[in-house]
Amino acid sequence: MIITRTPFRMSFFGGGTDMEEHFREHGGAVLSATIDKYCYVQVRPLPPFFEYSTEVIYSNTERVTDVNDLRHPLIRNAMQMMDMHGLRVTYDADLPARSGLGTSSSFAVGMLNAFYALKGQYASKRRLADDAIRLEREICKEAGGWQDQIAAAFGGLNRIDFGPGGYEVNPVIIPPQRRQQLNDNLLMFFTGFTRLSSEVQEMNAKGAPKDKTARLREMHQLVDEAQEILTNVSADLDDFGRLLDVTWRLKKQTGSRISTSIIDEMYMRGMAAGALGGKLLGAGSGGFLVFYAPREKHEQVRRALGTLLEIPFQFESNGTQVLYYNL
Repeated sequence: MIITRTPFRMSFFGGGTDMEEHFREHGGAVLSATIDKYCYVQVRPLPPFFEYSTEVIYSNTERVTDVNDLRHPLIRNAMQMMDMHGLRVTYDADLPARSGLGTSSSFAVGMLNAFYALKGQYASKRRLADDAIRLEREICKEAGGWQDQIAAAFGGLNRIDFGPGGYEVNPVIIPPQRRQQLNDNLLMFFTGFTRLSSEVQEMNAKGAPKDKTARLREMHQLVDEAQEILTNVSADLDDFGRLLDVTWRLKKQTGSRISTSIIDEMYMRGMAAGALGGKLLGAGSGGFLVFYAPREKHEQVRRALGTLLEIPFQFESNGTQVLYYNL
């Protein structure tokens, strides 16, 4: 049996510039961190005592005699891609899918990590990220960028740069106390809405404004400013929060499905209560709202968002891991 654990990610700046059709021509960068909320993938050979040869368990249960008959596209294509047969694959997670935390890509990375381990092969973090990008974007043909797969594989607080040659992962090196201060000033709330990221990406692409590229370039520049705030210990960390508000306002101009009137109202309640900035995580239309607020304002923000579920979290640095290996 193999069990992998793969973190979800929180994207702060640059989301959208990681889309291949953008960064191949204009470049891109994101600033993101992985958090201690995970998906778990368990894989083991299925004993030959059943009428079916493959069993996959997620929100549904599928039992088939031919991998090609699996309905779940990510699992079916991953098993075909790596020539996996006769398995029981089980998915579990700390937070709901389709919530803006890169859950699908974390699942893809964790599943591929488990498949490699089952084959007795070591897969580097870059190989897992590359394979997950190919699986989701090329084989499954799901719309979206590259940051989620990379963050899930590598883990940590990183700046990821994108260009014609691919991508480069650069850890953001800051003192532990400053990193913890950033963590302590962030609040995350579940909006209660889930959505399929690839569908939101497709709708945003269809309704993209003519000046979308200009907005994405501005968002790219904010990555530099945010990184400078984090790494310059004499800088006011609160400016990081204020930049989140700037990038969120720019993000909303890049597609018609980024936000909704309900989400806008939630965001304004948090800001009126003392948050300096924030954003909706992921492609838009639902999922999690993150706010940056000084600690003395946290209770006010919580009261203002009283109907929403708060999710406490800590940053993590490990990326995908094999927790259990027994063959």
